Amino acid sequence: MAVDAARSEEGFTSEKAARVMSAACRAAGLDDGGAELIRFGENALFRLQSVPVVARVARGEEWLCKALTEVAVSRWLEGEGFPGARLFGELEQPLLVDGHPVTFWHLIREGDRKATYGELGGILRDLHSMVLPDGVEFPSFDPFGKQELRIDRAPIPEDDRVFLRKRWRELRDQFEELSFETPKGPVHGDAHVQNLMVDDQGQVILIDFEAFCFDHPEWDLMVTATEHHSLGWQTDEQYADFVRAYGRDLYDWPGYDTLRRLQEFGMTTWLMQNVREDERTAAEYRRRISALRNDDAPRNWRPW
Repeated sequence: MAVDAARSEEGFTSEKAARVMSAACRAAGLDDGGAELIRFGENALFRLQSVPVVARVARGEEWLCKALTEVAVSRWLEGEGFPGARLFGELEQPLLVDGHPVTFWHLIREGDRKATYGELGGILRDLHSMVLPDGVEFPSFDPFGKQELRIDRAPIPEDDRVFLRKRWRELRDQFEELSFETPKGPVHGDAHVQNLMVDDQGQVILIDFEAFCFDHPEWDLMVTATEHHSLGWQTDEQYADFVRAYGRDLYDWPGYDTLRRLQEFGMTTWLMQNVREDERTAAEYRRRISALRNDDAPRNWRPW
């Protein structure tokens, strides 16, 4: 569903996302009064006050295919009874507002704890064991598509842009040499523990399906493996719980280092899109780009 709105030449900011969200709510018959921005990253997420709904605003029309994938995945998982985020209402989704895909999701009322790494390993094990029914198709994992858009559009110094394009080409060459050990299946595509929520009934729920694909499960395992082995974001015990629940440590795989470099690259380009939001974001981007320029440098990155 497309909605006309006055176009703006400005980049994607939290303020512009709020205007798009308001227009989408009007088109959907929802009250946006008091809506609260709860996250601004690849997308802008707003919690509505009038109904228990989260509005998700994507960066631009180039992300429409991703939004369509999210909708298809949510409907498939719901039909399978898998604990995933659910779309709101009977709306035709996504809406396209001022060139931005918008989707509406049932609010997950959080309980009093966060998901554990053991739970992440368990839910990925369950997801990877699922079989797609006839007629349901998802794209292959693409670690490079969004990167080009990010590099072209991010408000970063030109020498950083030149470096990132060179690294992008190097990583493509390394990617072509990978040999995976496992068959393809459903893959989340951005499988970090923040994409799990625990509701007020204690159920663990998988969210954020825009990178969902049909590919090798290593793409999901690389996230937590990199966060632990390269960035030190989990304790040894937490990572052991993840490995025990899933049944595999990607660190032992010969292709791990290539996937680690791809993961670190994506984490940096994801963050650099928002360097104009505040100095804290800009400082973290500078920390990450500096480390990318030296593979031997410590990764003293901060979780975001």
